[in-house]
Amino acid sequence: MTETVSLRALALVCSLKPSPAPSSSEKMAREVLDALGGHGVTGEVVRVVDHDVKPGVEVDMGEDDEWPAIREKMMAADILVVATPTWVGHMSSVAQRVLERLDGELSETDDTGRPLLSGKVAAVAVVGNEDGAHKITADLMQALDDVGFTIPAQAATYWNDHAMGGTDYLDLEKTPEAVASTTATLAANTAHLARLLKANPYN
Repeated sequence: MTETVSLRALALVCSLKPSPAPSSSEKMAREVLDALGGHGVTGEVVRVVDHDVKPGVEVDMGEDDEWPAIREKMMAADILVVATPTWVGHMSSVAQRVLERLDGELSETDDTGRPLLSGKVAAVAVVGNEDGAHKITADLMQALDDVGFTIPAQAATYWNDHAMGGTDYLDLEKTPEAVASTTATLAANTAHLARLLKANPYN
């Protein structure tokens, strides 16, 4: 499959910090997009907390709800990247709200009854100065799979500080080699699968 087939990615950054505050989650999300760029993927970042995303499990929760505009970007993308910090061993409340809103996609189906998100792929990025990345990745991937995304092999990257540490990913002078390598694998596998599914959709 040639890499000339254009692909688009959307990274949803689930930091609790509104822009323009520096965000470790956004830093990692942009590293993922940069890596995807090496495989012919263009993309953009949306910091979810900058938008008034109402609580609920519908695709549109009515007046002033800003999720539909984010959803429009997601529907136009081939790849979704969800990036979240770790808080007390769990994903952020913003990431949880994203999953709750994605639940609305279960009722948005094509003529065969398949979710409209089928054919899109998803990847995960987790940062934190405490443990929890594997559990968060498992929870995110299960939820993303439930609503129709296809999960590529090794489609997660993460960084944790050492036990009882207090360093943020933003504080690092350079990206650790293990993280860079994992991100590169995520990008290669995710772009490959997205390209295959775009050329040969589920039937």
